[in-house]
Amino acid sequence: MTETAPRPTLEAVAARAGVSRATVSRVVNGGDGVREPLVERVRKAVEELGYVPNQAARSLVTRRHDAVAVVVAEPETRVFADPFFALQLRGISKELTAHDNQLVLLLTEGRDDHARVGRYLAGGHVDGALVFSLHLDDPLPELIQRAAVPTVFGGRPGWSGDRQGVVYVDSDNRGGARDAVRHLVGLGRSRIAHIAGALDQTSAVDRLDGYRDVMVDGDPRLIVEGDFTPAGGERAMRELLARCPDLDAVFAANDLTASGALRVLRESGRRVPDDVAVVGFDDMLPVAEQSDPPLTTVRQDIEEMGRLMARLLLRGLDRHAGEQGIAAAPSSVVLPTTLVRRASA
Repeated sequence: MTETAPRPTLEAVAARAGVSRATVSRVVNGGDGVREPLVERVRKAVEELGYVPNQAARSLVTRRHDAVAVVVAEPETRVFADPFFALQLRGISKELTAHDNQLVLLLTEGRDDHARVGRYLAGGHVDGALVFSLHLDDPLPELIQRAAVPTVFGGRPGWSGDRQGVVYVDSDNRGGARDAVRHLVGLGRSRIAHIAGALDQTSAVDRLDGYRDVMVDGDPRLIVEGDFTPAGGERAMRELLARCPDLDAVFAANDLTASGALRVLRESGRRVPDDVAVVGFDDMLPVAEQSDPPLTTVRQDIEEMGRLMARLLLRGLDRHAGEQGIAAAPSSVVLPTTLVRRASA
């Protein structure tokens, strides 16, 4: 076995820089009160020796772990199959990396995992949490509140009770849905169906409400609940064609649902958009542009949502630590949506 060289110590850096150990510690841990020439000598010594600060010791000084838990309230099969999560995680990762923070990914397969996540957050391993894809009966918000961990949510929280101080990032789901259905109405379509997402999530409820805002006197048989997956879109589309074979348009709760609906429409001999126009939601390019035909959809900036979640959390942590220039507590953000027209409608 090859022997590894011993790691450079704080004392070695101090000897190389010609300063005290305490001075090195203050520089490495971001403390104040060290003159700039000494700071430069310490940084040069750190670089020359390849010194890496001990995170445990650093945490004792800064009371920060420089780590953030990202909690996705979905099983891993869903998370790694849906590009929505990849885009949101990319935005989060970019922002955390830019601020030298580590991302700790936590997924929930079931109730036992909720308790495990709650224990981890309460154990003081991370500075804060970013939580998304919550379901209405999810115990996570209560567990997080009990853990007293600073948190930013992805999506409008839907639980009842005190929401004071809750910070979230969301898209204008209801407004985007209205734009989608108005577009279909503008094309002369009158039998417009909606394949909803899982209605235990606020994004699905908001999009259904947006559909109903336009289709005030719509046929209730034209609404079927899906689950935000292609398979759910297929099942819902078959049910809609059996119920209402004269439908002439479909607004799907997301692009994956729309892709499943398009497959069933092709199988049934329906031409898109001639016989049935289809609009999705998300504008995930690998799905929307490669659909047959390319999908008209409502664009939400998923990656930017992730970036904003991380930014708001870090701003709140800096404010709590008393860093200068952080005056106001972060507040929730709702991003606008845009209708992107392609060949499907």
